[in-house]
Amino acid sequence: MKLAICGLGKMGMNLALNLMEHGHEIVAFDLDENLVKEAASHGAIPASSLEDVASKFDEKRIIWMMVPAGDATESVFTQISSYLTADDIIIDGGNANYKDTIRRYETAKESGINYIDVGTSGGTEGARHGACTMVGGDEDVVKEAEQIFVDVSIENGYLYTGKSGSGHFVKMIHNGIEYGMMQAMGEGFDILEASPYDFNYEEIARVWNHGSVIRSWLMELMQDAFAADPNLDEIKGIVHASGEGKWTVETALEYEVAAPVIAMSLMARNRSLETDTFSGKVVASLRNQFGGHAVVSND
Repeated sequence: MKLAICGLGKMGMNLALNLMEHGHEIVAFDLDENLVKEAASHGAIPASSLEDVASKFDEKRIIWMMVPAGDATESVFTQISSYLTADDIIIDGGNANYKDTIRRYETAKESGINYIDVGTSGGTEGARHGACTMVGGDEDVVKEAEQIFVDVSIENGYLYTGKSGSGHFVKMIHNGIEYGMMQAMGEGFDILEASPYDFNYEEIARVWNHGSVIRSWLMELMQDAFAADPNLDEIKGIVHASGEGKWTVETALEYEVAAPVIAMSLMARNRSLETDTFSGKVVASLRNQFGGHAVVSND
């Protein structure tokens, strides 16, 4: 299947490589020309602009946007829509707010353009070797493009979630849960750090990840982080929030659902911007491990 990847950052580039390995033909575009050249070196068709992206197709266009939520997504959506025709498909694989997704879906429909939202999880490693995808949109349109999602996902890692916005909604809640899990891990290691014992945190993460109730990929990543920096001395415990946790808490308030753990994990991230803590170091290192999110060096 032929499709374009617009946005070749940490996730977009790896998705492009993943899809090409599965036999899909990829048109690659990014504002950074070096990233376009890199994708082209792996077999992608380079494009110099969004207009050029649209021109690379002789038949139905499938455009996968992989850019940050908010203004960047809105800009790409507005621009690329002007070059598309009825029955073309736009896929939004970023972490957009589901309400914005529904609005864009309705705007696209006015021009006969189809819109699919994809919650994409698994970090950079998942994007490269098998992601977890949660896909929303009109069922017949999703079915038409379904092989893309099946191929880019790990086995049993693809789900059609329902009507427009549902994919991004499920991913939003996923990230809210992630906030809580990471914060619990950070607090646990913080207590270990405050204890009178001389613990090897890498070894604790290792043993917890073999047979314990809390074994997980996050714990594997924690072991990797401690292996590289045994006491996380090289980074500050500053943890930025990229939006999904806040949206989850706002949604919980909107639907009057109690979500104290997720809400407090969001507050802890806000607090980390003011005070350096060991729990903040743990969560910051985890975000860096799975998503390549920048950490603040402890210079």
